[in-house]
Formats: sequence, structure tokens, C-alpha cells
Amino acid sequence: MNRKLIRTTLAEVKGKVREVPQPRERSNGSRSSNEGGQQRERERERSTPQQASSSLQVKKRVPPPNETNAEIFYYKKQIDAHTVMVIVLLDGEEIEGTIEWYDRGALKVNRKSAPNLLVLKRNVKYMYKADERVEAAEE
Repeated sequence: MNRKLIRTTLAEVKGKVREVPQPRERSNGSRSSNEGGQQRERERERSTPQQASSSLQVKKRVPPPNETNAEIFYYKKQIDAHTVMVIVLLDGEEIEGTIEWYDRGALKVNRKSAPNLLVLKRNVKYMYKADERVEAAEE
């Protein structure tokens, strides 16, 4: 007996993934094959366009990651360099000092002429380096 080696291509494999096999109906011999075919046609007509399009969708778009680690990198860089930061709170108050440590919800700020503070991140409006402060007198 001659047997051929069948090698599938990538296109054939992708085509098989896109195809959704229709469930086969078992006949118990009471119906003729023509009646079974007509019933399958009626079921296909009843399927909604949404079901048809969902069978063609191969890959969903992957959402961006929740954590980019940019905030962690920025804090670590400022902590290691002992950069003097200005932290502006939601009420407009400014706190100047270096960041000693941070966690998910808070920053510990060391100040030279005042007590150290633990600032909750939810109260921070924005922050910047004290060197970048633009004084009104300079302008």
C-alpha cells in the first residue's frame, strides 16, 4: 500500500483554526437524509450575524499592562540621587524635601528645617524637582 506523507502549511493550520465545526446530527433512521439537511439549513439561517462574525475572529487585541513601572523607576532615581523635590498637594500646599522611601499609597519626605512627613499619594496633585522651579522674580 502506498502512503503519502501529508505536510500541512501554516495557512492550512490557520484556516482550520478559523473554521468552527458544525455539530453533526445523529439520525435514528426515522428521517431521510434530505430532511436532516433541510433542518441544518434552517438552523444556519437562524444564527445571528454576531455569531458568524465571532467564529471569524482569531485574535483579540491585548490590553496594555496595568503597571508600567515608570513611577517606581522615577521614585528610585530621585531617592538614589537625593534630589530635592517640591510636592504640591490637592489644596495647593507645597512640601519641599527629599523622598526617603515610598510604597503603594504613601511617600516619606525628609525636610531640613521641619519635621519629616508621610504624605499619602492620593493627596498629591503633582511634584517636580526644586531645581526646576521658576521664580517670579527671575522673569
